[in-house]
Order: sequence, then structure tokens, then C-alpha cells
Amino acid sequence: QDDCSEFRSQFEAGGRLSCTRENAPVRDASGKQHTNKCLMCAEKLKKEAQRGGGTFQRNKLPASERTNQVRCS
Repeated sequence: QDDCSEFRSQFEAGGRLSCTRENAPVRDASGKQHTNKCLMCAEKLKKEAQRGGGTFQRNKLPASERTNQVRCS
């Protein structure tokens, strides 16, 4: 069962989901508590997109548009 199916269509390819700030605590499958279901799903869908396991994948910039990026740790 996909707990986040209602939010998938709202998830942007860039890895963003706009959520309200309502306080309706919910726990994910691992037991981690989130402020509300939307924020829980935003985190879940973003992780899926980052590892390419979801239906959303991050857009990669063409080589011509890449710049020297500094990684922050």
C-alpha cells in the first residue's frame, strides 16, 4: 500500500512538494514522527527521486550548463 499516493501527482520533478504547516503528527514505517502526512511524504518522495527508485527522477543539467560546484559537508 502506498501511503503517499495522494501526494505523488503534486510532487515536482525537482524534488519539491508544497505542504501546509498543519500540526497533525504522523509516523512513517520506520517509526519516525513527522509534523503531518504531507511532510512525511515529501521526505519519502524526495528520497525515492534521489535514488531513482520512484517514478520521479531529478533532471540532470547538460554539460554546457554545469558550473564548478562546491560541495558542503
